[in-house]
Amino acid sequence: MIVDTRCFKAYDIRGRVPDTLHPALARAIGRAFVEEFQAKTVAIGRDARLSGPALRDALADGLRDAGADVDDLGVCGTEEIYHAAFAGDVDGGIMITGSHNPADENGMKMVRRGAVPVSGDSGLHALRDRVAARTAPARTAARRGAYRERSLRDQYVSHLLTHVDLPSLRPLKIHVDPGNGCAGPVIEALAQHLPFVFSRANMEPDGTFPHGVPNPLLPEKRAETARAVAASGADFGVAWDGDFDRCFLYDGHGNFIEGYYIVGLLAESMLRRHPGAKIIHDPRLTWNTRDIVARCGGVAVESKTGHAFIKERMRAEDAVYGGEMSAHHYFRDFAYCDSGMIPWLLAAELISREGRSLAELVEERMCLYPCSGEINRRVADAAAVMERVRAAFAPQALREERIDGLSLEFSDWRFNLRCSNTEPLLRLNVESRGDRARMEDATAALLAFIDAGGDAQG
Repeated sequence: MIVDTRCFKAYDIRGRVPDTLHPALARAIGRAFVEEFQAKTVAIGRDARLSGPALRDALADGLRDAGADVDDLGVCGTEEIYHAAFAGDVDGGIMITGSHNPADENGMKMVRRGAVPVSGDSGLHALRDRVAARTAPARTAARRGAYRERSLRDQYVSHLLTHVDLPSLRPLKIHVDPGNGCAGPVIEALAQHLPFVFSRANMEPDGTFPHGVPNPLLPEKRAETARAVAASGADFGVAWDGDFDRCFLYDGHGNFIEGYYIVGLLAESMLRRHPGAKIIHDPRLTWNTRDIVARCGGVAVESKTGHAFIKERMRAEDAVYGGEMSAHHYFRDFAYCDSGMIPWLLAAELISREGRSLAELVEERMCLYPCSGEINRRVADAAAVMERVRAAFAPQALREERIDGLSLEFSDWRFNLRCSNTEPLLRLNVESRGDRARMEDATAALLAFIDAGGDAQG
């Protein structure tokens, strides 16, 4: 029997249901997880997707067939599984989620005890190989594992609240939009402990995604939230992706704040609490983060993009915080995992303490280091075009780095160009030192060069 394992990716499992990800495969994955990690108890959860219950049932059966007990947290966020894995008495966690991918897709994110990620270099490929090598029906373990539905949300919410100074919070008005993903119930649970006044939209988890799959990283997904924030008179707004491991912030005027500037804001906040600490950042946009970290007496450490690399580097450096411009924010006190809830709570604390709006907190940094935001270009051969970009632009550069893709630094601007791990795309980010026109001109030149296939410099 040939098993299709195309849904195993670099960091997680993703695929269309039922073409590449289906209940039979989910059951085999459950068995392989127990065998590979000798797990006795595993916490599982799922997002709101309609394919979730069938995959949940099959995954639980596989885990139990192999002898593990299953704690089912139900519809929840990915970080609730992380929390269970580091705060609960379980040997690992599996979140069934398609995150921001199309509604007909689903996937799995896995961690071991302590919320240590399971990725390509830390067990995911071994799981894939176990699944692929199974040629006959597996026998049930001598003891079939137990199954129980269990809520750990109260404990999780209590942990979130430890990340902010509750007495310092002012009664801010905040517009929240989970996009019919899983964040709504957590917001309601948090609201009981917070002085904020919330205006709400799309709070109910709904796997039909009546307003489209929530992915505020896409510009076309931001307009509705931006209008609602401005219309509600909120101090700021928050939106999330489907499994809410990423949050996206809007100022009180409804302007979307690029994740790059939120990284700097949170780095400053964390260094006030932990003077001299290390801050991890990705290589796509760097100058603002490095400047803030140096000014606050911290140590900036650059890491390859991607949650598995960031988490590994954070653990190695014992960094207090790590941030990616893609809106993934990682915290040492959250077992080095990413959270979509802690960042907006910290932003609210900063606004309360400083007496300044979110727009005022980031305005100066946006002027000092204007950026393009990430721009995607579909090309026939991404690696080849990137090398032609290097050949054309590197001779004038003051500094070149290949930590992740190609980073070239000039006197007053820099850029990072990297290949997508999953699509024939190039991803471009450009920033400058205080000169928006320079950044825009450089961006236009690079895009013209890329669009021409790297045949002539624009």
